[in-house]
Amino acid sequence: MIPFNKPHLTGKETAYIDEAVRSGKISGNGKYTKKCQEFFEKRYGFHKCLLTTSCTDALEMAALLLDIKPGDEVIMPSYTFVSTALAFVRQGAVIRFIDSRAEHPGMDEDEIKEAISTKTKAIVAVHYAGVACDMDKIMGIAEKFKLWVVEDAAPAIDAFYKGQPLGSIGHLGCFSFHETKNIQCGEGGMLAINHTAFGKRAEIIWEKGTNRAEFFRGEVNKYGWVDTGSSFLPSEITAAFLWAQLENLDDIQQKRKIIWKTYFETLNPWATALNIQLPFIPHYATNNAHAFYLVCKDLEQRTTLINELKKQNILSVFHYLSLHKSPYYKGIYNGISLKHADRYADCLLRLPMYYELGEDELKKICDVIKHTF
Repeated sequence: MIPFNKPHLTGKETAYIDEAVRSGKISGNGKYTKKCQEFFEKRYGFHKCLLTTSCTDALEMAALLLDIKPGDEVIMPSYTFVSTALAFVRQGAVIRFIDSRAEHPGMDEDEIKEAISTKTKAIVAVHYAGVACDMDKIMGIAEKFKLWVVEDAAPAIDAFYKGQPLGSIGHLGCFSFHETKNIQCGEGGMLAINHTAFGKRAEIIWEKGTNRAEFFRGEVNKYGWVDTGSSFLPSEITAAFLWAQLENLDDIQQKRKIIWKTYFETLNPWATALNIQLPFIPHYATNNAHAFYLVCKDLEQRTTLINELKKQNILSVFHYLSLHKSPYYKGIYNGISLKHADRYADCLLRLPMYYELGEDELKKICDVIKHTF
């Protein structure tokens, strides 16, 4: 079986975990947590980074930091993972979903203005597959209407917009280190704080609403419950695993880009002939090789292709369902039809993508696809 995903191990994960365990400090915010956070701050210029147990947690922290309250409106694409919306819905927000772009599953930035009302508080820019939204356009709208911007950069590690790291442009950025991501630790995430006003409070929310982190730095002589929050920080075991991955970031990225390029060059003539859409990278964005996908003509064609690949022991998966049509939200949604989001929900197919994917396996996958149609 060629799996859809296979978590890559660099070889040092268990050694660093063993070191963390032997140190006697395996709860959060220890040596490896600090090493990982400093890595991101220095390499990508984030003002402050806080590791979390998931990207969902990072998004929930963002919703708390923005003081999202019942009735506030938040704008985001419908074609995204449920966590993007859930973090804000839990605070009582009304979600204003917008459509995807015709040439790319990412959000259509030109629809944002129409979704703004007097109740709008934030825009969540989702960088689908690690490919940047038009952040100049989004930040310009946010500045004009005095809105906050959260970058859902879950798969966008080491991806850029006009030379700026994704997650560093909006007021807050949220990342995932789930096992399906380029850099992973099983379950994990990170909140990047780019607006200085959020730094101190973010640390309090991160530490269960206490000023515990200040206490351990010797900045206060005792700590207590001073704000809302939760237990968002991961253990040192998780951080130690992540550190082994970060040490090999460049190698991992180089290999994934080779695999992505092989897919594109092999399938592009076939896709062009059959009018099947392949990934599109806007001129202002880089490709971090998080995902490779096809956009089939219709649901029937995609189902056929999934089944043919499965017969050859190749696992491919479709991706998000439109959130505005989800069982949970469809009774609430009263907006317009989002035709492109629905098209991607029916037609997009993700192909296997992981570090160990070899040339023979890539050839087999592409051959099956081309021979099916």
